[in-house]
Amino acid sequence: MIASALFSKVWKAVAHEDDVPDASDEERAWKQILPAVALKGALAAVVKAVIHRSGATGVRGLTGTWPA
Repeated sequence: MIASALFSKVWKAVAHEDDVPDASDEERAWKQILPAVALKGALAAVVKAVIHRSGATGVRGLTGTWPA
């Protein structure tokens, strides 16, 4: 959910479009869809890493050990 919201904001800023390309959108070309999907995947990976790293840091703060 966080990654989706972030993606929408970044896409609007980068592409200057309100409508995000969808892979099943017949009106969009590959050159519009592929960058959007790549950006969405990259942002999802970054958000996932931040959440996991923050959780591990929190566990270390509570227990004194890094989770395995």
